Amino acid sequence: MISESAGNSMLGYHFVAFLVVAIWGSTFVFTKMLLQAGLSPAQIFTLRFAIAYVLLLAVYHRKWLADVWQDEVLMAALGLTGGTLYFLTENAAMLYTTATNTSLIVCSCPLFAMLLFALFFRQNMRFTRIQVFGSFVACMGMVVVVLNGHFVLHLSPLGDMLAFGACLCWAVYSLLMKPAAYRYNTFFITRKVFFYGLMTIIPYYIFVPSDRWIFTSEVLTFFTPSILFNLLFLAVVASMLCFLLWNLVIRKLGPVVATNWVYFNPITTIIFAAWLLHEPITPWFLLGTVLILLGMYLCDRHIA
Repeated sequence: MISESAGNSMLGYHFVAFLVVAIWGSTFVFTKMLLQAGLSPAQIFTLRFAIAYVLLLAVYHRKWLADVWQDEVLMAALGLTGGTLYFLTENAAMLYTTATNTSLIVCSCPLFAMLLFALFFRQNMRFTRIQVFGSFVACMGMVVVVLNGHFVLHLSPLGDMLAFGACLCWAVYSLLMKPAAYRYNTFFITRKVFFYGLMTIIPYYIFVPSDRWIFTSEVLTFFTPSILFNLLFLAVVASMLCFLLWNLVIRKLGPVVATNWVYFNPITTIIFAAWLLHEPITPWFLLGTVLILLGMYLCDRHIA
């Protein structure tokens, strides 16, 4: 039987997961302002990860390499899937398809994560019908929130494939975090994610020379105080702090339960838009929110 203190502890980690997703749901405003200022998606990713890595390195620098080379490869895979590939595919998808399509596909990540876990960890993780049904209900709630009563999708094969690629990248990142979290602490893993995210973005700059000015002295004359504030928020809060907390949540709640909080991302985005942009809250939003919360509750039942 779960003690009251253990239950409160788990509730606390759920709140942390909600807080992280809420912050990630608000980053579209800060990213959009940086894009309008002239930075490219790759440049934003590089700058925010570089700042986050330097700050985290100053905090935690006792351990540099993983215990064995296989684990170092695992860390590289985490940086590639949860960093470079995820951000590039998601941002590129927005250039070719609608925000609605991108949100629907990327936020369906928990379903794909559950499938991957059932495939690769079927000996250790057993999902009940209630848990599978709960994930489906949460996914339907996310669809209702994103579509918001406007059931019209504009198919764009390239953009939708890129969004699907981002979805798979985050699902694989969650899958790889399971063995990594058992063997290394959260600070080490997060620092490695930032480092290998920066290393694996280098080939992009080889093939896209127009973005290389980020490495020259011109970058110092580009930033205004408002741009610096937005960039520091993305780097310090949305990257360093949120990745640390998210990796901790995965360790404590398990990757499946933690990843299901991604369904909540559109909710926080709409709340943020209603607060700052005065966009209305509709009955569809309320219905979708109830479905997501119900689905997450069901999916949290008895997962190992």
